[in-house]
Amino acid sequence: MTTPRPAALPARRPAFLGDLGMITVALIWGLNFSVTKGAFASFPPLAFTAVRFTVASLLLLPLVRRVEGPQTLSRGVLWRLVLLGVVGNTLYQLAFISGLARTTASNSALILASMPSIVALVAAGLGLEPVRPRVLVGVLVASVGVVLVIAARGGGFGGGSLAGDLLSLTAVICWAGYTLGLRRMPDGVSPLRVTAITTVAGAPGLVLAGIPELLATRWDAVGAAGWAALGYATIFSLVVAYLLWNRSVQAVGASRTVVYMCLTPLIAVLGAALLLGERPRPLQGVGAALILGGVVLTRLVPSRRPECTPEG
Repeated sequence: MTTPRPAALPARRPAFLGDLGMITVALIWGLNFSVTKGAFASFPPLAFTAVRFTVASLLLLPLVRRVEGPQTLSRGVLWRLVLLGVVGNTLYQLAFISGLARTTASNSALILASMPSIVALVAAGLGLEPVRPRVLVGVLVASVGVVLVIAARGGGFGGGSLAGDLLSLTAVICWAGYTLGLRRMPDGVSPLRVTAITTVAGAPGLVLAGIPELLATRWDAVGAAGWAALGYATIFSLVVAYLLWNRSVQAVGASRTVVYMCLTPLIAVLGAALLLGERPRPLQGVGAALILGGVVLTRLVPSRRPECTPEG
């Protein structure tokens, strides 16, 4: 007697919901590049980031307690998370937001898309992972793609946009250090708790860096669009997306996340074209294809632990 077909549905549903969750995250993070770039018309960049991370910290701490309950961490683990928060949030966000203010949302998203390849190269160089020819080829392909994206100078780039691209590359290096640091964390600390603690740890530095712009901001002139952009970048990009990502990785598995990591920059480029009027050039398209191809090559071998991906 064969097993009735409906019995297979409950087993498939979690994976389907995991895929749906990751598609939602890709949409949120992809559009966030344009939302944040557009918010600079109302908010100075560093003031925007300072407020964003302050609010996110106030939301994430009670969220992680409600979802997972309290957890006592050793002093060594806690200080390591604080250091990762400074590297992965304070330094990364300062480079990212300053770069985004000086270049296009499309270039920023495509350069950040090279992250997995850079992480794989550094991990191999430090002996954390074996050196595989496929990884080296993937890194080379992605690196050529990044060079082409920068060289394309889409949207009438000038010297300021080149500085923005270089700052985006600096953000990639910061996030690579953050990601490699996460690999040395104990398995008992959940991704959601890591996100909450590192966000809180990174917020003070961002507030200090943003004080001059916070004092100079005309809060009465921000307007509904500016506050809406801040709300989207904070609640959806930092809180909702991370919660969906953490749950979806558990349902789908780390080996399939590369597909959704590739979706994010494509959505970012499309969103920038629709929302900001950015016009990608053919050379940027070639560079994007090489970056995403390099990411796929470096991620074909599943890693031991799911990677965190940088959001915009």
